[in-house]
Order: sequence, then structure tokens, then C-alpha cells
Amino acid sequence: MTSNKLPIFLVVFAVVLMVLYSSIFVVNAREQAIVVRFGQIQSVKTEPGIYFKLPFTFMDADRVQIVEKQALRFDLDNIRVQVRGGATFDVDAFVIYDIRDVRRFRETVSGDRESAEARLRTQLDSSLRRVYGLRDFDAALSEERVAMMLEVRDDLHKDAEALGLNIQDVRIRRTDLTREVAPKTYDRMRAERLAEAELLRAQGGEEGQRRRAIADRQVVEITAEAQRDSEILRGEGEAERSRLFADAFNKNPAFFEFYRSMAAYTTAMSSQDTTLVLSPDTDFFRYFNSATGQPGQVPSAAPSLPAVPAAPAN
Repeated sequence: MTSNKLPIFLVVFAVVLMVLYSSIFVVNAREQAIVVRFGQIQSVKTEPGIYFKLPFTFMDADRVQIVEKQALRFDLDNIRVQVRGGATFDVDAFVIYDIRDVRRFRETVSGDRESAEARLRTQLDSSLRRVYGLRDFDAALSEERVAMMLEVRDDLHKDAEALGLNIQDVRIRRTDLTREVAPKTYDRMRAERLAEAELLRAQGGEEGQRRRAIADRQVVEITAEAQRDSEILRGEGEAERSRLFADAFNKNPAFFEFYRSMAAYTTAMSSQDTTLVLSPDTDFFRYFNSATGQPGQVPSAAPSLPAVPAAPAN
């Protein structure tokens, strides 16, 4: 009797396990789940855990649709945009987003990521063209690029919100000149840089002339001050020299007269070609007139010239 009931027990146990297995679903930390019953959203599970639903999925009963919870990304490559002035760029960009409102995401695009990204890609293309078209050539290659990315992100926010999505970031990966306009653009940039270099050189030359003029003026002022100081010092030296001569004369007038005469002899007879035509009894030769040194007497032989110190430099 017991052996006949064993198969029935096993069958019942297997059915219970199948029902239990088909009634349980697990949501991990990177997922969200939508429970759909007969085409209508029954519940949304956004927290990780073990959940229950109606067993089996026949006749369109409870079905679980898993939706990503982590940040997602899609790229838009080789978009040709035109800036103000006519130049064109090839642009690559990408968008980082997450599914914020799972219920709305299911209602608008049936939970299909590809459909949602296709709609956002169209809006991203339009927004990039608008943002680039409002700016000049240099803006896309300058620090203004950050503001451009923020503007594109704000443009996408409204459409993304309607899809149940949240735009985290928009990045422009590449901004290159197209092959058709690159040579002309590079030539124009080169001409602009050469003009800028010429302007800087002209400004440098002007500044150099100004600084040289200041330096020349300072040289003149310093030289004039030095000459003035030297004249003052020279005058003070001459005054001190005259004072010393006066003191010497007052202390010993006879020696001073002798010294002055010897200095005059040295100055007058320093050259071998010097010729003097003077009267012997002139006052200039008073120390040669006699051996005794009395004036008015011409000696028979002129005494040798005594050695005297060199005359002080004036």
C-alpha cells in the first residue's frame, strides 16, 4: 500500500516544486523588475530580494521583465555639425543614463532599451547641431566645450524624463575638422597666429625702445650726478691743497719759496730740447746768481741744479 502511494507523493512533490519555482523570482542589486499581468503592470520591484508572483506564464499571466538598474551608455559617432561661420566638424559623443522610472519606461517603450536609445540618439543629434551652430569655430576647441556638453545634457533631460530615464552626463569625445575644410582652416589659423606673432613682436619692440629710453635717461642722470660729485670733490681737494700750501708758507716762507722755485725749474727744464732766453739777473734765476745765494750777482759757472721733488699734480 505504501509502495503504491510513493509515486503519487513524488508527483505531488514535483508539482509543488514546479509551482513554487515558477512563483519565485530574484532581483539582484543591479536590476529592477516589472511584474506584468495580462498586459498591465502589476508591480515594480526596485530593491534587491526574493519576490513572488502567480505561477506559470500561460495565457499572458504574471510575467517578470528585468530592467537594468546601473548606469548605461550609448554612443553617437561621426556626426557632421556646422558652426557659425561655415566650418564643419566631425563629432563623436556619448550619453550616460539610468532607468529612473521603471513604470514609465515600460509604458512608453515597452521596456525596450534599443527603442529608448534610438529616440534619445535622434534628440542628441539635433541638440549637438544646435549647440555647435550657435558658436564660433574656436568655441568647440576651447574651455567653452564644457558648457556645450552641459547645454546638450539639459536639452536631453526633458525627452529622457518622458521615457522614464535620467541623463547623468553627456560627453563630447572627439571634435575634428572635416577633410574638406581642414587645409583652409589650418591656413587661416596659421595666418592668424602669424599676425598675432607680428603684433607681439611690435609690442615687444615698442616696450624695448621705451625701456632703452628710460635706461639712457638714467645713464645721463647718473653721469651728471657723478660729474657733479667729482667737481665738488675736486673743488674740495683744491681748497684743501691751497690751505696746505698757505699753512706751509706761513710756517717757513723761505723754504716754501725755495720749493716753489725748484718745482718751477723742474717743470721748465724737464725736456732736453727746452731753450730759455732770459736775463741772468732775472728773478727766475735768483738761486743761481752766486754761491752764497745773494741776488744780483752772476756766478762764473752755474751751479748744478739741485734735485727737487716732482711738482704735485694739479
